[in-house]
Amino acid sequence: MTTSNSLSQDQLKTLVGQAALQYVVPGEIVGVGTGSTVNKFIDALATMKDSIRGAVSSSVASTERLRALGITVFDANEVESLSVYIDGADEIDGKGFMVKGGGAALTREKIVAALARRFVCIADESKLVDVLGQFPLPVEVIPMAAAQIQRRFEAMGGQATLRQKDGLPLVTDNGQHILDVRGLAIRDPLAFESSVNQWPGVITVGVFAHQKASLCLLGTAQGVRTLEF
Repeated sequence: MTTSNSLSQDQLKTLVGQAALQYVVPGEIVGVGTGSTVNKFIDALATMKDSIRGAVSSSVASTERLRALGITVFDANEVESLSVYIDGADEIDGKGFMVKGGGAALTREKIVAALARRFVCIADESKLVDVLGQFPLPVEVIPMAAAQIQRRFEAMGGQATLRQKDGLPLVTDNGQHILDVRGLAIRDPLAFESSVNQWPGVITVGVFAHQKASLCLLGTAQGVRTLEF
């Protein structure tokens, strides 16, 4: 994607990653998400690593990147609360509801988000949508339940496929599988998340409505646009 000002999607991610630094509280532990946009934030965070206690990370990949840059990583069980959690999104709507999990870390992302008083979403403008569901919805599932969960989504009008990696089912950091569901229009994200999370075998659905964004830093051709919810 190229904007009218010739900023690439990668450059937009760098912009919002740097802009997120203003929401990091000095002297505290910051919640850090997963993905290509978050990697830009982690790189920027390294410039102020001496001003924070460390981070709680939502994936093995982010933990490795943080530690490689000399940032201390705490286990989520060591932390009672976080002032802020900073993460990307695959989709975000005008109320701050999101679809996440393209990077397969949705369960841990939701756990860390639940510790935080504030969720700052960092994304480029292509992620802003009117109705969630254009991006295939990730759902982390226990493998023995995958087929029955596929059938339940089919009954709703969706098409669920098992995510593959190197010709085999992808295995998450939690040792589970992911279904990607196409063909849904999620018009009531709160009710949808509550309902699907109750299905036997679902670990987490990738709708972040109960842990929605407090604000979004959106990379645009005109610079970083701040959306508050």
